[in-house]
Amino acid sequence: MQATIDRPIELRGGRRGLAAVWRVFRRNRGAVAGLFLLAAWVMAAVLASRIAPYDPLALTGASRQAPSSLHLMGTDLLGRDMLSRIFFGARISLSIGLISVTIGLGTGGLLGLLAGYYRGRVDGAIMRLVDALLAFPGLLLALMVIAALRPGLVNVMVAVGVSSVPLYARLVRGSSLSIREQEYVQAAKALGASDRRVMFRHVLPNLVGPIIVLSTLQVGSAILIGSALSYLGMGAQPPTPEWGLMTVDGQAYLSSAWWISTFPGLAIFSVVIGFNLVGDGLRAALDPRAVHRQADL
Repeated sequence: MQATIDRPIELRGGRRGLAAVWRVFRRNRGAVAGLFLLAAWVMAAVLASRIAPYDPLALTGASRQAPSSLHLMGTDLLGRDMLSRIFFGARISLSIGLISVTIGLGTGGLLGLLAGYYRGRVDGAIMRLVDALLAFPGLLLALMVIAALRPGLVNVMVAVGVSSVPLYARLVRGSSLSIREQEYVQAAKALGASDRRVMFRHVLPNLVGPIIVLSTLQVGSAILIGSALSYLGMGAQPPTPEWGLMTVDGQAYLSSAWWISTFPGLAIFSVVIGFNLVGDGLRAALDPRAVHRQADL
């Protein structure tokens, strides 16, 4: 008899819960369009070496050659194929977004979890550090980190990741303060569970939804900041096919060779808008009220 009672509850909170989230998500046309857009860019990045018509660093045509059948997006200042460079640039830009968000999530999430769980002096010390970081805009903070290190692709990822630490710390800390007071957390403590087990086994799993939403939105912002740093000469260095760096190459030739800056700029725009659309869709789909309505159907 007990087994017949437990099974529906497990399905409701597990498979049926995920199915309900997906049903809400797929009804959002913008979110689905963003998902397909991101999937296309991921495929382009993974298969760049196979689908790119030319070597991204090779001089394959005349300088500033307009889009044609040989070069669908034209060539840059040195005669390199723009389409090939954009395909390979997708690898770099997506890496900047994903790795920097991982750095921000790992560092900021841990700080927020410690602050929200232990409270008191630990909370005060951590949040004063977070408040100090929040005093600087994200791009300015990233520039400060780059200045302390040196221009380069790896340092861009670190700098952008550091700039997102306060966002994750505040999110995780605020949610942890309420979750730690729940009955199941108190029961785990009463049974002798260690603080580490309670935090990572009972508190952190209940933060997955908000973290996923913020991370999805933050990847787009990270790509934008990384491109801005490259545009300012603080990020990827020539001849790396990075979108921000490619955009700055053609800024002096917008009237005569518009494609050099336009196509990388459109690539940045499409990826950022794709992540924002998916993030908005996940925010709506992970709303408990929407999920419960779908799970009851």
